[in-house]
Amino acid sequence: MSKDLSLTTKDKTTKGKGCSNENHQRLSAGVEDKEMDNLRKWFSDKLALGLGNKDLMEKPKVLHTLDLDGIVDYIKSGNVRNIITMAGAGISTSAGIPDFRSPSSGLYSKLCGFDLPYPEAIFEIELLNKKGLLLRHYTQNVDALERVAGIPAEKLVEAHGTLHTSRCINPECREEYDRKWMTEKVLADVVPRCEQCKAVVKPDAVFFGEPLPERFRLVEEDFPNCDLLIILGTSLVVQPFSSLVDRVPPRCPRLLINHEEAGNEDPVMVVLGFSCGLQFHGADNFRDVAWLGDCDEGCYLFAEKLGWKEDLKSLIENGCQSEAISTVETGAAGST
Repeated sequence: MSKDLSLTTKDKTTKGKGCSNENHQRLSAGVEDKEMDNLRKWFSDKLALGLGNKDLMEKPKVLHTLDLDGIVDYIKSGNVRNIITMAGAGISTSAGIPDFRSPSSGLYSKLCGFDLPYPEAIFEIELLNKKGLLLRHYTQNVDALERVAGIPAEKLVEAHGTLHTSRCINPECREEYDRKWMTEKVLADVVPRCEQCKAVVKPDAVFFGEPLPERFRLVEEDFPNCDLLIILGTSLVVQPFSSLVDRVPPRCPRLLINHEEAGNEDPVMVVLGFSCGLQFHGADNFRDVAWLGDCDEGCYLFAEKLGWKEDLKSLIENGCQSEAISTVETGAAGST
């Protein structure tokens, strides 16, 4: 006789003793297991972790389909107002980041697509901002590409700092210097020193052992209000950045655009009923979507499905033109 997965709670309780290990396997989603559910609730109540009992048992229909089209429909529904984006190195490498000393092949000129594909992933974020949908963009990158793409500073949280600004290391001085000033020093191959106290000036990137920037505290304010999380080009392995995926509300859809799956949930925590990581597989998933492939290609397709294809093209072209002017000016200043 085939195994009956429609057994009631009573049936499972009375047949529990003496049955094979196979009968103790986790049942398919949609079949209640009151004993396990009570255990999950007990852990949640005692440890203050994961979702409560009601959230575990009620799987809301957040997305029509668990794919990119489902996310697109969700945005088009008009119920999305606070999108948070998270980005890792994937959106930088697609822009062809080389060493940034040369004005002809450095960071900012490469962004403009000299023999390289446009970094659609970066401009996709600014497109969301232009549409009034971006609550905040959190990035692990220090290369300031998001600033170059036009994302306003108030919309940015650079979790690992930035090369966009630099600062005197003297705690009594802390004079700030901009990108142009530091670029001139680097191109001249001299140690950057503070004009006020002569101490060394260091980029505002976070070094090992240093605390995260103060703006990272915006996590506490932003993530509870998020109604769509978009994760771009990151392996989600560096803490505390990777744990941010669990800070959104329990019914908030989460979209990963990446070369491979990342941030997958811990099976042990799943058994205990805790929400830890992204869940792409199985009937329990109701909100997580993974689009796997080139990050730029995924963002371009995303914009096309939303009907924003021409807007994205225009944003990229205008952004590259304005940055090309800035690059020429910086290069000229460095050669004088």
